[in-house]
Amino acid sequence: MYNWQQNDWLHFRYDEAAFTEIALSFMAIAGQSLGYLQGLSGEEQAESIVSILVKEAIKTSSIEGEFISRVDVISSIRKNLGYTTPSYHIKDKRSEGIATLLVKAREDFDSDFTEAVLFEWHQSLMLGNTSIHVGQYRNHPEPMQVISGAIGREVVHFEAPPSAQVPAEMQAFFEWFNATKPDEKSPIPNLLIRAAIAHLYFETIHPFEDGNGRIGRVIAEKALAQGLKRPILMSLSTAIEADKKAYYAALKKAQRTNDLTEWIQYFSETILKAQLEFIETIDFLLKKTTFFDKHQAKLNEAQCKVLNRMLEEGEENFKGGMNARKYQSISKVSKATATRHLQDLVEKGILIVQKGGRSTHYQVNLG
Repeated sequence: MYNWQQNDWLHFRYDEAAFTEIALSFMAIAGQSLGYLQGLSGEEQAESIVSILVKEAIKTSSIEGEFISRVDVISSIRKNLGYTTPSYHIKDKRSEGIATLLVKAREDFDSDFTEAVLFEWHQSLMLGNTSIHVGQYRNHPEPMQVISGAIGREVVHFEAPPSAQVPAEMQAFFEWFNATKPDEKSPIPNLLIRAAIAHLYFETIHPFEDGNGRIGRVIAEKALAQGLKRPILMSLSTAIEADKKAYYAALKKAQRTNDLTEWIQYFSETILKAQLEFIETIDFLLKKTTFFDKHQAKLNEAQCKVLNRMLEEGEENFKGGMNARKYQSISKVSKATATRHLQDLVEKGILIVQKGGRSTHYQVNLG
């Protein structure tokens, strides 16, 4: 039997005392992260927030097997935040939709969670999708199952409540979420516990035909932000995506019981990793600023454009490295010019040559 089929459904059990220490660690690191952010210039703060939201958009999509346009995501997020951005035609509607959702959820983190808000989120997330019913609960009579495996050899990992039960289950979810908020009638003081339960609870109901995982992660981040009383400074999906197998294994196990101690432990540790990773993001952005301050005068327009594109990838740098073909594509110069520009950057110590097999590629030297 799944958790929602058991007699104790909604009577979640866990050892609250077991999570006091990790919650205190999270709060301390979250405070440290805020201090780092406040120590930056206004422009650096803006870029930090953009960087985190871009990571979240790309990683939350990647978890679900979707690979969206980084360029479109960056442009969409900057536009939604009201930051200055070059005129650019956004082609990938999925990028535009997830950017709109993340910025809206960030700005309205402290508001109550309602069906109207949820449907608005779903409409944003599914922008341009015509294959499913958008902004409404699933209503098909067939079971909503999470399945893997080839046709004829499918493995059912989980089955959600029938569609007919979804409206009532979601009404109970909204009531629980709003009542457990800090300063409300039934607060859950430990913000990690509340975020972990909120995510699992929503994923169990699985109210939509598609988009449940991505929205469920935004709900967890909303719970954390309400606990901190400010927007969070981290990408939860980056930490989850780093080990998707562990995430799905923990989720599958938790959906067989209403004793959530193990699930909360896993989710709390993942949140802590995500918060620590934000400090690394700040460190990288400072290195990036120093890098351009040092080398800007040595770069022509095409080189500057390519290096900016490479460093947009963050700490991961540019996957596969830069080569003449990629340089041509980004800068719109000839192959000969691309080769000459790359060699110039190597001679100036700005790029490092890396060889793999028969190919030569380049990475940025931030040292």
